[in-house]
Amino acid sequence: MSQENQIYTVSIYTENNIGLLNRISAIFQRRHINIESINSSISEIENVSKWTIVVKLTEDQMKKIIGQIEKQVEVIKAYYHTEEETIYQESCLFKIKSDLLFEERQIKNIIKESNSRIVTVNKEFFVLEKSGRRSEIELLHRELSAFGILQFTRSGRIAVTKTPMEITKMLEAFQH
Repeated sequence: MSQENQIYTVSIYTENNIGLLNRISAIFQRRHINIESINSSISEIENVSKWTIVVKLTEDQMKKIIGQIEKQVEVIKAYYHTEEETIYQESCLFKIKSDLLFEERQIKNIIKESNSRIVTVNKEFFVLEKSGRRSEIELLHRELSAFGILQFTRSGRIAVTKTPMEITKMLEAFQH
């Protein structure tokens, strides 16, 4: 078993129940494990939620966490995936003074080269959205900082697995 910390993505499928966020996060908290990001979304099956959690820990710790989650939360299925098995993305929003959009040609070039998109423009500010790898977002942040960022918000990593998961058949059986 690996004793080195590595990035794991945990996929947890549960029935839609109140209080799951508290119960799931408490399992990590009791072990003093920081959650890099946590996302809850609907799955392809009605009344089933998918939780995606990104953490950095050892394989032994990961196995113990999955065991605790399966004991303490009504889990349909829980998986963990290594960084190599996962595709990560982050999303962010930048709020920047509007006059820069019209006066600074370099801003338009940065937007184009970074594959960002403008989601709002008004007289006072514009909002730029960027999804991509962490390094891409950090580069865009450095470039825009030279012009002044009014506000910046960023998601943690969200992830999908590179290989198909066997959960679909299980979820379909759960639905019937």
